[in-house]
Amino acid sequence: MLTFALSKGRLADKIFKMLKELGLCEISIDDEDRRLIIEQGDFRFFLAKPSDVPTFVDNGVADLGVVGKDTIIEENRDIAELLDLGFGKCRMCVCAPKEDLDSYKYKMNLRVATKYPNIAKAYFDSMGQNATIIKLNGSVELAPITNLSDCIVDIVESGRTLKENGLEAVTTIHELSARLVCNLASLKTKYDEISKVVDGFRELLRK
Repeated sequence: MLTFALSKGRLADKIFKMLKELGLCEISIDDEDRRLIIEQGDFRFFLAKPSDVPTFVDNGVADLGVVGKDTIIEENRDIAELLDLGFGKCRMCVCAPKEDLDSYKYKMNLRVATKYPNIAKAYFDSMGQNATIIKLNGSVELAPITNLSDCIVDIVESGRTLKENGLEAVTTIHELSARLVCNLASLKTKYDEISKVVDGFRELLRK
């Protein structure tokens, strides 16, 4: 049996649809479904928080997982990235107030608010800039407005939320999308089963 760790919602729905197209299983869930584990045929699915998916895969509880590249980088787990699934595309960006877009680059004691402290720290370290990273769990756009920070590091899709709060994406740190990841031991012990899924997904993505 192959075990997947997925986050509930659009991402899980997309994977279930792909597996159905491949004739491997047929699962659908709705907003009222409270199951955390779903089994069908040769598959078991764990429905977890996105940030926990790499943890389940790294520890061998799940053979495979589907998660955003942002979470892979932030969590930095010892897992194999097998395939870019091409959906959920967005960017990890440094964003600043529109009236002061570039000043953060020259601040000696920069304050950066983000949900992704590891990504933010790595970026500013690579730029040789001293930055205090302020971890927030939501609405990071509030930080520059309230003078909690000089800029933010966050995911940007359409940019609408930024615009409505007087911010603008200045620098792209990473291009992001959903990725298929794998436990390193499972890649050896269940190679044929995993290859079947990977090859099937790859073929669907070519259509």
